[in-house]
Amino acid sequence: MANNTISLRSLLEKEKLNGINFLDWFRNLRIVLKQERKEYVIEEAVPNDLGANAPRDDKDKFKKHMDDMLDVGCLMLATMTPELQK
Repeated sequence: MANNTISLRSLLEKEKLNGINFLDWFRNLRIVLKQERKEYVIEEAVPNDLGANAPRDDKDKFKKHMDDMLDVGCLMLATMTPELQK
């Protein structure tokens, strides 16, 4: 599966977001995120922070969402031109 991830991510690396190719870049981003099972990060609202008394399962789901959100954000930045990263 790692080889599939690398080859799909290469779509984003070849066609970095440059300001005029947003639709193509976003389509490729969605393909990569779907394959990595992280597409939900760009489709669902960020969950509310949980209180200390929240069930363990809810806390685990919240942490996974936050971790995946960080991964997706870094992927998005890494596949933009330096001008847009700023």
